[in-house]
Amino acid sequence: MKSGFTTIIGRPNVGKSTLLNQILGQKIVITTDKAQTTRKRIKGILTTDEGQIVFIDTPGVHKPLNKLGEFLLDEAKISIPDADLILFLVDGSEPAGKGDKWIAQNLLQTEIPIIIVMNKVDKIKNTAKVEENLLTYKTLFDKNLPVVRISAKTGRNIDTLLSNIYRKLPEGLPMYPEDIVTEETMRDVTEEIIREKILLNTSDEIPHSVAVKVENYFEQENIDKIYASIFCETKSQKGILIGKGGSMLKKIGTEARKELEEITEKKVYLELNVKVEKDWRKKQSSLKSFGYEQEN
Repeated sequence: MKSGFTTIIGRPNVGKSTLLNQILGQKIVITTDKAQTTRKRIKGILTTDEGQIVFIDTPGVHKPLNKLGEFLLDEAKISIPDADLILFLVDGSEPAGKGDKWIAQNLLQTEIPIIIVMNKVDKIKNTAKVEENLLTYKTLFDKNLPVVRISAKTGRNIDTLLSNIYRKLPEGLPMYPEDIVTEETMRDVTEEIIREKILLNTSDEIPHSVAVKVENYFEQENIDKIYASIFCETKSQKGILIGKGGSMLKKIGTEARKELEEITEKKVYLELNVKVEKDWRKKQSSLKSFGYEQEN
């Protein structure tokens, strides 16, 4: 039986979270087309007859512009040393770019086994073009790495990817009970789902300027009562999040509540407030308050 940690590394928007949700067969990580959707390392646990894979989904690697950006980069960095295997997830529909090169040179110079996972290959019908793109990724490394071509969105070749992962993992017993798929608490899940609905319903600077914090979570037999705050950086952002007559906040709250009811399989009362925390992405104290702080 195989058992081990597999870290997923890549640029923003290459499909890391979509891949993990596809592998697990359920949504444990929020996904949007906005960069920095994933802000924290999230464990996803797959247990099969062959063994157990503990996936670590990481924020997309990009040049940090503030304290939050530094935290996101550190989340990716610290997931590497303890990994048994690294999946370098790339957008196979385009050649390697500066971001891919930076990751290869600065994060992936390691003795830990690496698999290049080419996602989005279904977007290109020309197989010769796919092979051209692949070559640009392979030449980022001075050793010949295995490659798996997939589509995280459709599930194409996911079985092949899993077979390759199991081959690389060490022998060992499962680290988690077989019915556990994540370590995330319902507070964590709630904050992420609310943030996802904000990302999906707003644009411009709003998605990057928002943090969500569950102030109170009362779990009862027939209903969960949740009180959460949405933090933004300016009064104008607060106005956009609330919307005319409270319409935007109501839309975000309704969409989040419906999804939470599906997860908890019971009624959910969700109350949202919007608060301004000026320049919170630049302040260590604010980052700590919102849970964006490295664990010791």
